[in-house]
Amino acid sequence: MNTDFMDALSELEKEKGIGKDVLIDAIEAALISSYKRNFNTAQNVRVDINRENGLIKVFARKTVVDEVIDPRLDITVEAAQAINGHYQLDDIVEIEVTPRDFGRIAAQTAKQVVTQRIREAERGLIYEAFIDKEEDIVTGIIQRADQRNYYIDLGKVEAILPSSEVMPTDRFSQADRIKAYITKVENTTKGPQIVLSRTHPGLLKRLFELEVPEIFDGTVEIRSVAREAGHRSKIAVYAKDPDVDPVGSCVGQKGTRVQAIVTELNGEKIDIVNWSEDIEVYIANSLSPSKVTRVEVLDGDKMARVIVPDDQLSLAIGIKGQNARLAAKLTGWKIDIKSVSQVTEKDDFDDSDDFFAQMSDD
Repeated sequence: MNTDFMDALSELEKEKGIGKDVLIDAIEAALISSYKRNFNTAQNVRVDINRENGLIKVFARKTVVDEVIDPRLDITVEAAQAINGHYQLDDIVEIEVTPRDFGRIAAQTAKQVVTQRIREAERGLIYEAFIDKEEDIVTGIIQRADQRNYYIDLGKVEAILPSSEVMPTDRFSQADRIKAYITKVENTTKGPQIVLSRTHPGLLKRLFELEVPEIFDGTVEIRSVAREAGHRSKIAVYAKDPDVDPVGSCVGQKGTRVQAIVTELNGEKIDIVNWSEDIEVYIANSLSPSKVTRVEVLDGDKMARVIVPDDQLSLAIGIKGQNARLAAKLTGWKIDIKSVSQVTEKDDFDDSDDFFAQMSDD
């Protein structure tokens, strides 16, 4: 190695952020292993690299003893003091043992170490860049696929989109550009592993944040999301300012905002409902688009009974129970839906007018 090599290490420090001293320390450690391997020795050695000119020296380290047991590790007091009169018992004497052709080995070893450290540094930078994007949306290009995964090019790194995280309506080809949600970022021995999803409820939430300025700036809040990817989703929104219509903000003029999200999700139906502190009102809203006659909070762990007009029962339950299932996920409550004709007690409807009045005030 020479001054040009040392200058190159200085440039790496500036460009890659890898400390020059860190690299030199790593090279010295690797050279010790190379020396022992190439010269078949078990003796204790130290490698020193001059920080200015790159000159390399190898030193055998021996302990000063009364009686030499292993000449590779020990040196007598007399022999040590012949080198330097200040040496005493148990001191460490360093004797230069730099092989004549060690330069070639050193250059090869240094190249391997620097290449490895650059690769590690780049992986570290990529990991740091993407760990902050966990639970966020990224756009990438499909590179290839196998039975288990799609492999997505995100620029500096390839991410994994498991087949189980692909919507049933997704149809991908190589070189397609897609949006996906980052569910996990791990720093593995092979580098950063980034796992994506197209089915996660977080994707829907982030798409609304991108599309609706009122959500992005905090005027409108997303309080809950329930999703059956590729089929139907529900999202509950809220605005502190009574003059702001949270549902209208998400729908957009002539439905342009929500339609952009529906298009991105291949036609997935999206119900946007008002969130309410009043759980009865909130549960009624969550069953949109069906109309609700009454909601009763039952004794037990978050259980409610919902009464709907006879002609709304199928709509409230939904195909294969989907609407009721999503409403339960959205609110976190177990919901039992009954039609008016299924309820026989007259008292069940005494307060219905008050309930409708409360919903219209919300």
